Amino acid sequence: MVHTPTRGAGPARFGPGVALIPDIGPGTVDADVYTDPERYQHERTAVLAPSWQIVGRSSQLPEPGDFITWEGQGETIVVTRRRDGGVSGFHNVCQHRGARIVKEPSGCARRFSCRWHNWVYDQQGAVVGVPDREDFDPASLAGLAAPAVECAEWGGWVWAVLAGPGKAPPLLDWLGPDITTDLGVYRMQDMRLVERLTWDVPVNWKVIVDAFNENYHAAHLHAKNTKPQDVKDGRFSTYFVFGRHAMMVIPYKGVLARLRETRDHQGTAICHYTVFPTAVFNCNPTHIQLFRAVPLSVDRSRFECWELQYADADQGYQDSVNEHWRRLQTVVAEDIEIWDEVAATRDSSAYRRNILNNRECKITAFHRTIQEMLDLARP
Repeated sequence: MVHTPTRGAGPARFGPGVALIPDIGPGTVDADVYTDPERYQHERTAVLAPSWQIVGRSSQLPEPGDFITWEGQGETIVVTRRRDGGVSGFHNVCQHRGARIVKEPSGCARRFSCRWHNWVYDQQGAVVGVPDREDFDPASLAGLAAPAVECAEWGGWVWAVLAGPGKAPPLLDWLGPDITTDLGVYRMQDMRLVERLTWDVPVNWKVIVDAFNENYHAAHLHAKNTKPQDVKDGRFSTYFVFGRHAMMVIPYKGVLARLRETRDHQGTAICHYTVFPTAVFNCNPTHIQLFRAVPLSVDRSRFECWELQYADADQGYQDSVNEHWRRLQTVVAEDIEIWDEVAATRDSSAYRRNILNNRECKITAFHRTIQEMLDLARP
């Protein structure tokens, strides 16, 4: 039987006593937030590296010794499944002369060898083999290891802190009770990855996160796929900010009356969960998409779209969600196309700032969080 997400005893996100919009108000974001190379480098070290981010699915590491590699924001890492069932990670950089140790995207291995000079690393990144070791300074090799990456699992996802252990709160504390309770209702650990699509796009990573942090654009950019009634019902969307994270409840597809009656937002409406800094979960009651921004440079990103569906479902369920997934791909393609229009004005003297309305409050809150982290990191 397919799992049906439901609010149950969780907090109300719609209905009497629930504000439509948090008290954040309209805002602005300066253009150099997206275009300044120096700022981007600060974001890499002060925002992205010390934050928990998704690097894969737990199902990609089913057995001890299984590994995946992940690359983004100027980093390359290896994540492995340990014998005790946990996951470990280390930077995929040979400590001899800086070559990438592991080229393959995935596999199973007891040891990893750098092809250049055959330095050998164990599954946690420690140096365990050096040809002609006697020719090196023993002090340089003592306890040598590729720097560790902190890893953990939740929701069927593998998460990592690239800055290393102790640089971020424990994963569940980072996510917080609102995300773990509300998003946890969908039981993503029971879902299977059906498809993962990727695009190389010519925009800053925050342009991508912004795009999925509001539904103001749906009536316009997605006019071919948005019914007039959805536009009207969308005015009743509710928005929430949970510290660094956020969500919104969107009553499209004629569900507004039922949502008002049941107040079961997960079992009825589309729910967007923004997990800071780079992930947005687009949750339909029957299947989920992860929209993921992976920074590559100040004006280049990898955009990933992961389609999750419940496992062991009957043919009727699969036919229905696959048809919806095909329609969603046309909608996502429209988002990707507009990023070319954003890229076209990157260096224009007329592009000075973004002006945000009060229903774009999640974007305002997102950028405030980034700025706070940058400010805290300054000497």
